[in-house]
Amino acid sequence: MGERKAWLILHGKQALNEEVRAAVNGLRERGWDLAVRLTWEGGDAERLVEEGLAAGYRTLIAGGGDGTLRDVVEALVRAQSEASLALLPLGTANDFAHAAGIALAPAAALALLEVEPVSVDIGMAGERAFLNMATGGFGSNVTANTPEELKKVLGAAAYLLTGLSRFSEVRAATGRFHGPDFDWQGEFLALGIGNGRQAGGGHVLCPQARVDDGLLDVCIVPAAQDVVTTLGTLLSGGMRGLQSVAINARLPWVEVEASEGLDLNLDGEPMTSERLRFDAVPAALRLHLPEHSPLLGRWSGEEG
Repeated sequence: MGERKAWLILHGKQALNEEVRAAVNGLRERGWDLAVRLTWEGGDAERLVEEGLAAGYRTLIAGGGDGTLRDVVEALVRAQSEASLALLPLGTANDFAHAAGIALAPAAALALLEVEPVSVDIGMAGERAFLNMATGGFGSNVTANTPEELKKVLGAAAYLLTGLSRFSEVRAATGRFHGPDFDWQGEFLALGIGNGRQAGGGHVLCPQARVDDGLLDVCIVPAAQDVVTTLGTLLSGGMRGLQSVAINARLPWVEVEASEGLDLNLDGEPMTSERLRFDAVPAALRLHLPEHSPLLGRWSGEEG
């Protein structure tokens, strides 16, 4: 590593987290210049990324959940910066961190600052960036509508409870998907377009996804007659059986059309669109990951 200097953008709710404070102090004792800035409201992450880069920091840290990570990634993309990024996972689900093999303990997560960053892809949904996954259909509604207080008490299990309580509201979405040598249209219950592998508190929609292959993994769960059984399988994490009925593809881009509009969730950020193109942008970000991260193709036993 070069200079031991990093700029931590920390979600405001974590300001009094004693484990984070101890981990930051531990790095400082080892000679790191570690500046900490807190987010308070929407737009703060982008502003703080700009401030950190302007102050000469070339290593940034996103301290929070998947949403904080997305905000920081998007700000780095907009800034066209070559700064590297580390993740301090402090959310409820921490889906990207789990899939990438990043430790949840603050001290262990920050230790990745001393591992050389690798170039990884990002996903783009129109003009919005995401590092982990775009989800649509029932699953995205569950993620967006799970109460914060429930997440505090139950953690990732809160998503399951919310989903089970909302079976009566479930209806299939209708859409058309088009990409290179790929076309599918019909009714579906859930959709995952993954740079990473899982979303919604541990639901593995794209088990083969990698962040260094220049592709997005597409998983479409078609609507079935027995909606309750299908959703029960999805929400309980039983993805092995679900994958046998899912439509899967690995594509550099895919266009989604939904005439009635489709509710989407980009790493925690809800959005609605009738037509949207998703693109993989190869090697768009320098990220500090564990050397043998499952999300890196060089450790998958497959060629990218």
